[in-house]
Amino acid sequence: MPVSSKAKEAAAATAWRRIFDYIVATAAERVAVLDRLGITPAESRALTSLDPDAGRSMRALADEWRCDPSNATWLVDRLERQGLARRVAREGDRRVKAVVLTAKGRRMRGELLESLYTPPGDLLALALGDLEALSAAASKLPSRRAPA
Repeated sequence: MPVSSKAKEAAAATAWRRIFDYIVATAAERVAVLDRLGITPAESRALTSLDPDAGRSMRALADEWRCDPSNATWLVDRLERQGLARRVAREGDRRVKAVVLTAKGRRMRGELLESLYTPPGDLLALALGDLEALSAAASKLPSRRAPA
């Protein structure tokens, strides 16, 4: 018997509401990680969007962050002042600057991702079968980030 589109929409809405509410409810844990590392949410987004091995142009970063290039410049300036990133001339076109992580930035990015990917205690409290089902369902959702 085929599933009606209304039933599927209702199930998706319920699932999303539960996921979203859980994300909101656990926000304090993510804020504590940022506080411990001494970075802002914008800086954490910047660190996680910079590839540890390849530079990104300011234009590419502004496009990804959906902001004006001047805002991307301001954010990269902050990362540079903290020693987390630096601008380098692109090979073949020295007019274009690529933003790369420094060694300190790579370490910070690694620590940030490790901390953010540590599951909250109440998730660990779920039964193994529930965790496997949740992981299997979540694996079908698209992600821009490579698995850790």
